Amino acid sequence: MFISPMLLQKSEQPFDDDSYITELKLDGIRIIWTKFNDKVRIYTRHKNEVTANFPELTNLNLPNGTVLDGELIVPGKGGKPDFEAVMERFMSKKSNYPIQYCVFDIIYKNGDNVSSLFLSQRKALLDEIIPSDNPNIITVKWVYGNEMNYFDIIKQNSLEGIVMKKADSRYDIGKRSNSWLKVINYQYEDIYITGLRKGEFGLLLSFLDGKPAGLMEFMPPNNRKTLYSMYKVISETDKFKFIEPIKCRVKYRNLTKKGKLRIPSFVEWL
Repeated sequence: MFISPMLLQKSEQPFDDDSYITELKLDGIRIIWTKFNDKVRIYTRHKNEVTANFPELTNLNLPNGTVLDGELIVPGKGGKPDFEAVMERFMSKKSNYPIQYCVFDIIYKNGDNVSSLFLSQRKALLDEIIPSDNPNIITVKWVYGNEMNYFDIIKQNSLEGIVMKKADSRYDIGKRSNSWLKVINYQYEDIYITGLRKGEFGLLLSFLDGKPAGLMEFMPPNNRKTLYSMYKVISETDKFKFIEPIKCRVKYRNLTKKGKLRIPSFVEWL
């Protein structure tokens, strides 16, 4: 039984508020885990069933009538989630990266819909049913408040960000709610735009030393108009127009293992 997950709104900055629960934002794949009639089914947030991809999650000691929400990660160096590794594991059945399902919410327990309970109450239900002796499944650790200090620690350790959730929030199935906020620990970089992709929008980027920095697919419409009015083509292929470099600042999640910007988006012209 698929349940469309509750989604988060963005907050540019954290703020201290003890009415919120603060969690680490895990860098992985959102997973809905279900068990009914002794049959486990695992779904992505977009309703793609991926049960066969993760056989180690099909024999968990959990009761029938359970629906869980959480993030699937591959613990990397120092336990830090490795996004590229989890995507490799997700895309290839030949990949042998060890996975961990980090559960942060419960929607059904023993066949009962518990989405109307407070989040703090649902967290208590998780503690009742999640086994403590299986490394493939854990509950996400959380604290009341302390958002500013928590976010400082996230920045010091180059982690993805934090999630702030109202302790008395219900689970709004399939909805994006202001009761759940994500604060991303963006990195910033000054780069050059060196090319335009033909067809679907995309911009080739390079670092200031000339090394390739990846592809940017996120730019506000007004900034696109500015770009289109100023670029000068110097050469082109069937896929790209190469232009005289234009300097700007972008924000991004982290560097990939190949040294490229992950999910860069435009900030300002320089």
